[in-house]
Amino acid sequence: MAPNATTFESTNPATGEIVGTFPIQGKEEVDAAVALAQRAFENWHQLGFRGRHIVLRDFASILTREIDLAANLIHNETGKPFSDAKLEVALAIEHIGWSSKNASRVLGKQNRPSGLFMFNMASQVQHVPFGVVGVIGPWNYPIFTPIGSIAYALASGNTVVFKPSEYTPAIAKFIEELWNRIAPFSGIFQVVTGTGDTGVALTQSRVGKISFTGSTRTAKKVAAACAENMTPVILECGGKDAVLVDQDANIKKAAELTLWHAMSNAGQSCIGAERVYVHRAVSEKFKEEIVQLARELKPGFAGDAKYGPATMPSQLKVIQRHLDDAAKRGGKFLLGDTNSIKGGYVEPVIIEDVPEDSSAVTEETFGPILIINTVNNMDEAVDLANATGYGLGASVWSKKNGKRIAALLECGMVSINSAFSFAAVGSLPFGGVKDSGYGRIHGAEGLLEFTYPRTVIRPKFRIPLEFTSFQRSKFADQILVRLVRILHKRRIRKK
Repeated sequence: MAPNATTFESTNPATGEIVGTFPIQGKEEVDAAVALAQRAFENWHQLGFRGRHIVLRDFASILTREIDLAANLIHNETGKPFSDAKLEVALAIEHIGWSSKNASRVLGKQNRPSGLFMFNMASQVQHVPFGVVGVIGPWNYPIFTPIGSIAYALASGNTVVFKPSEYTPAIAKFIEELWNRIAPFSGIFQVVTGTGDTGVALTQSRVGKISFTGSTRTAKKVAAACAENMTPVILECGGKDAVLVDQDANIKKAAELTLWHAMSNAGQSCIGAERVYVHRAVSEKFKEEIVQLARELKPGFAGDAKYGPATMPSQLKVIQRHLDDAAKRGGKFLLGDTNSIKGGYVEPVIIEDVPEDSSAVTEETFGPILIINTVNNMDEAVDLANATGYGLGASVWSKKNGKRIAALLECGMVSINSAFSFAAVGSLPFGGVKDSGYGRIHGAEGLLEFTYPRTVIRPKFRIPLEFTSFQRSKFADQILVRLVRILHKRRIRKK
């Protein structure tokens, strides 16, 4: 991209063809979009849950009708197979539907008990939208991931300004176009395009909250920028997700779904499997099964290709560095080798016995590379799975011990005898801990993230006793102490 350029091109990473040309919008354009969103906020909020549900329902409907066009744009901008792109759009539509249907139940006014001290008061919690929410989205799932913030923020009563990745602006502008076909008025949902500077301008604008998805390194910069204005932020960052395979697991199914978990979307998934810890009793069987399945995977852009190219070319350097380090540190290649990067594509790679301090184990690879290490028991597997700075997702395979193992993992999401499944369920929160970020999208927790709680309390009737007043009497003090003793005094057990 040339210095001082005013536009940029979105290109197909598989063919190099130009998908579209888009403006690089700076601070002035971003501030104008946020100002328009602020003007639209009150009317959007005033529509209420029912009114917003109708609009979002129409949005889901029109996106459903145009699912092939949307999927084809994703296919061309990311290089992922058309079938995978279509699945992504379908899951996004499901989240639009869930958020709009459940917003009133989750965010409606809640009456709370006032307790014995304040029995004459009516206590209520209201969930108030922030106003304008800024969403900064990724390129790997350019509709599914941002919709997890956009739909939930809109259903909560906010307006939204969305800055997509510079690798995938075409699908973002297409979504905006569909929205404008059914929107009751302008300014509710807008897209601003550009480079990283455009995202910086959004974090420094007068938005009420930022929802960011991307690398941990960039997330820290976003959090620092938002801190300048005390803007709250949701951060959904990278992962180094582990798969734990116990000796009683269904090995055939574990191998099948772990392969999908690791290599779908060319391994470019924050919740993709990158490490496997398999019990010694079934290790050889599992490795034999997954390698046999992986041999059938062919990367490409069309035809029977199972996954596409690296969408972001610079990631190939990271993948190569990890392959080289794994080989140097004594890792044994069960499939592929250090020469598995062919042009913009990475062929499937499976490596065993890689030291735990290798960069291939400790850093996010974001490619179709899977490390398989053998453990003596599941306690060892848990310790190794937790020995990372990340804490996004995990997968556990066991017929009897799945729940026990899952409860020991330090991460935000766990699939038992399945993979990726939590991302498809609208009612479940999505997010991680440690370097994988904080805050949640999806589910009731996702709706609550886009509001702040406001407490409202008022007297229902007058009583002769005033506890919160300088006019409080000695009699009121006596009553107060008596109530405390009735409620809280207990006989203390002797040691």
